[in-house]
Parts: sequence; structure tokens; C-alpha cells
Amino acid sequence: MQELECHAVASSVFRGRYTAHTDTPFVVFLIGMRINQFWRFWRWLPTVLAMRPMLLELYTHPEKGFLSAEFVFTLRGPILIQYWRSFDDLDNFARSRSDPHLPAWTKFNRTAARDGSAGVFHETYVVQPGRFEAVYVNMPRFGIARAFEHASASGRRETARGRLGGAAEPAVAS
Repeated sequence: MQELECHAVASSVFRGRYTAHTDTPFVVFLIGMRINQFWRFWRWLPTVLAMRPMLLELYTHPEKGFLSAEFVFTLRGPILIQYWRSFDDLDNFARSRSDPHLPAWTKFNRTAARDGSAGVFHETYVVQPGRFEAVYVNMPRFGIARAFEHASASGRRETARGRLGGAAEPAVAS
């Protein structure tokens, strides 16, 4: 539990411009829930509460391939942005009978999915090295930069096009 709390606490802000860097492929996995019927909280609340044990398991066992996560809250429900070492690691966790995801998914399908009180979605992106770019200005380590290397956004990494391997002058001086 302490591990999860450590990741949930706001980190130090890094003044200036930073980017993320990795030479390995990785997976970005978005998973979210939309509450369709707020008054039926007994149907959708277990789905919300199921995420904590999953994250505890993943942060406690990095060998499963989970790298990091970020929460986003919308008016209709939570979204979790996850970073994984590979699709196989993500799929193995989702299908494992010994991990907390499969029981939670089974329960959701027997409750909130049946009556429409909540919906869920996920999107999976397999990202190759050099085929992503990110910039963080006056931010704590976040997103891909928390999952991988947090590097200065200067020189060839100063612009989005430069971070993607091209050449471009900054549109605005940093």
C-alpha cells in the first residue's frame, strides 16, 4: 500500500522544459469508466474500488511489465493511463487467474454491464522508439517521463519535430 501511496503523492516540480526518452518499444493503455446512472452507486462503485488492488499488485510486482500510471478524473468517471513494457505483459495480467483483474472484470460483467449503470472502455497503443514525443514544462515527472527517462528538452529535443527525429527551429524561444 505504501508503494501506491508513494506514486500518488505529487512529486517535485522540475523547473524548465523536459521530455521523455526510451530506446525500447512500450505500450500505452487507457482504461476508463463512465458512470451512466449515478444513483445506482452500489452497481458501479465496486468497479471504481477494484482499481486500487490491481495497482497495488502491479507496483509491488514490476516483473509483470507494468511501468507507471496516471489518473484522470472526468465528470462521468475515472480514466487511468498506464504504461507497460509490452502488450504481452498487459494481456498476461488481464487474463491471469491469479491476478486481481479477471475477478473484477467478471463481477463488472455480472452487475453494471448488465443494467447499463456504468460503461468501461480501453484503448491500447503499441509505441515504437522514436515514434512518440512529449514535453513537460514546470511539471513533476509525469506520464512517459515517469515510466522512462526524464530528459532535458533542449538541443535536438527542443521541438516536437526534433523529438520525433526531424529538424525544426522553435516557434517560440524557450
